[in-house]
Amino acid sequence: MYKSRMKIWEASLLLALCFSLCLGTWAQAKQSSLSSSLVRLHVIAVSDDEYEQALKLRVRDGVLSYISPKLRNAKSAQQAQEIIKSELDGIKAAAESSAEGRSVEVTLSQEYYPTRNYEKFSLPAGKYQSLRVILGEGEGHNWWCVVFPPLCISAAEQEQVMESMSEDMRGIVTEEDGREYKFRILELWGELMELIGV
Repeated sequence: MYKSRMKIWEASLLLALCFSLCLGTWAQAKQSSLSSSLVRLHVIAVSDDEYEQALKLRVRDGVLSYISPKLRNAKSAQQAQEIIKSELDGIKAAAESSAEGRSVEVTLSQEYYPTRNYEKFSLPAGKYQSLRVILGEGEGHNWWCVVFPPLCISAAEQEQVMESMSEDMRGIVTEEDGREYKFRILELWGELMELIGV
């Protein structure tokens, strides 16, 4: 009797473990697919002083004015990354022209983001390629959006970009068709990966 209970318990545990591994593999594949199709923009202010926060937004506008036209013809996130890499000096100069003498550091690297809700969609927590602009000590609140595809834009333009996404990607980043559970799984997976340092 005891042995048969142990076998049921062991089988249940094994089944739960297999399910968790399959779910984790699915979440990792979806997160990687989503992450590889985006390049995010992250601007970090010197401090939380009201003036520095306003200056951060002017720097953001300068960076977007410079890089957005150059990314207009990019067909993929990889192509957008190559353009950004080749334009890092120009991006830095654009940021410096609005930074009023603050030091500016510009990099393109992978960075962890928490879940972010935009007007028309949300992006789950996880690691994404990021154009990062740090002003001074970079100790203030930050601002972020998606520079490719161009989602640092108006709601009407966001609608156009959403229409250009695949149905699968739209289903992950929006709640349409009752697919909110997919987003939540990706969100939890991204947070778990950040927690364990992967």
